[in-house]
Amino acid sequence: MGSNNPITTPSSPVVAGVDPSFPVDSLPDADSPLLILTTPTPAERIRTSRLTYPMWGFALAEADYLAREAYLTTVPQARDGGLTHWILTVASLPPDGRPILSSCESLRKRAVYTTTAAATTTAAAGRNEEGEVVVVDGVAHGIASVFTEAAFRGKGYASRMMKEVGGILRGWQAAGWGAEKEGAVVEKGHSLFSVLYSDIGKKFYARHGWAPFESCHVSFKPVEGGGGAEGSRDQGQVARAIGYHELAELCAVDEKLLRADLARRGGGRTHVALLPELDALLWHLMREDYMTKSIFGRTPTIRGAVAGEPGKRVWAVWMRGYYGGLKKMEGNTLHVLRVVVEDPEQPDEELVDGFRSIVQLAQAEAAEWKTQDVQMWNPAPKLKGLVEKCGIEFEFVDREKDSIASLMWYGEEPTAELDWVANEKYAWC
Repeated sequence: MGSNNPITTPSSPVVAGVDPSFPVDSLPDADSPLLILTTPTPAERIRTSRLTYPMWGFALAEADYLAREAYLTTVPQARDGGLTHWILTVASLPPDGRPILSSCESLRKRAVYTTTAAATTTAAAGRNEEGEVVVVDGVAHGIASVFTEAAFRGKGYASRMMKEVGGILRGWQAAGWGAEKEGAVVEKGHSLFSVLYSDIGKKFYARHGWAPFESCHVSFKPVEGGGGAEGSRDQGQVARAIGYHELAELCAVDEKLLRADLARRGGGRTHVALLPELDALLWHLMREDYMTKSIFGRTPTIRGAVAGEPGKRVWAVWMRGYYGGLKKMEGNTLHVLRVVVEDPEQPDEELVDGFRSIVQLAQAEAAEWKTQDVQMWNPAPKLKGLVEKCGIEFEFVDREKDSIASLMWYGEEPTAELDWVANEKYAWC
C-alpha cells in the first residue's frame, strides 16, 4: 500500500476512465448528498492503481505494480475480505463510468484494549474481580493509500471521504472477528479504533478525528560485508538469523508477553495495541517478497535475528521496503517491524551484546539489499537504553511530516488520552 497523501499527486490533465461526455466541471460539491462512499468494481480498482503508480510504484514497472496490488489482496490478513477498497464517487452514475473523486483502502486487524472488570459490558464482569484490568479483544482497521487524482484536488473530496470512512469503520466487520481464543473477552458492538500513517504532517488527519501519536525512529547506517550478509558471516556473532520457520513460535510468545504487559499497566488509563500476530508480519514479508523478486530476481532468507535462550531472548523481525528500487535509492529502507525483549527486568548488561549483534546483522542485510538505512520505530525506554549502550552509531529522528502514526478511537475516552502500546512498524499499512 502507499502512504497516505490526498494532496501531493502527479499532475494529470486526464480524468482517467470517466465518460468524456460527463461535464467534469459540474461535479457535485464535497458536501453534496449526491456523493457516496462505496466499494469499487474490479475495473475501477485497476484504474485507481494506474493513477497511484507514479506516486508509489516507481520501484517497479507499471505492469508489476498492478500485479502487486492484485497480489496483496490474496495474502494473509488481506484475503477473505480483510482488505476493503473504498472510493468516493457520484451516486447516480453507473459503475465503471463514474469519476473516482478520492480513494483509499482499509485493512482489518486484530487489536486489544484494557479496561476494568467493573467498566466492561462483556462477560469479563462475571469472571474478574471489580477493578481488575481486563484485556479486551476486537477489530481495528488500518487505512492506507489515500489518494486524490490531480483533476479533483483542492475541492474537499479527500476530506469528505475521510469523514465517511472514519464513521463507517466504527461498525465495519466488528462482530468479534479474530477472537478465537477460548475464554477471550471480546468487544462485539463496534470496532476498537482505526489507524493511519500520514505523509502530509499532523494537521489534515487530526482535523478529521485521527489524533497524532509518537512518530520517531532510531536510524542505523548499512555496513557492507559486516555482521550478517549472506556469504560474509562473522563467526563471532551472538545473534542467530531467523527466517519464516521461526516466526510462528516467536509471534505466539510476543502476543502472550504483550497481553501480560498491558494487564500490568493498570486501570487508570486505557491502553491499546495492534496484535503482532503472524498474519500481521506476513503481510509485510510477502509484500517484501514480491518487491525483491521483481527488483533482484530473488527473495531474502534472513527476516530478522534472535539472541539469548528462551525466556531471556531479544529478537527483531524486519523487512526491506522500496520506493525507488535500484533507480533511486532514496526511500529504500530496512524497517525493523518489531523488537521484543522477553524479560524486561533483565539487566541491559546481559542483553546488550545480543542486541548489538542483531543490529549488525540488520546493517549488513541493509547494505546487501541496497537500502539506505535501518529504522526502528518508536523504541520503548528499554530499547532506547540498549541502543545507547550498544556502541553502534545511530541517529534519533523525530518525524514531523512522514509516517505520522495517527489513531481514531471508537470508545468513550478522548483519543489523545490513550496509551498506544507497541506503536512499531508492524502496525503500518
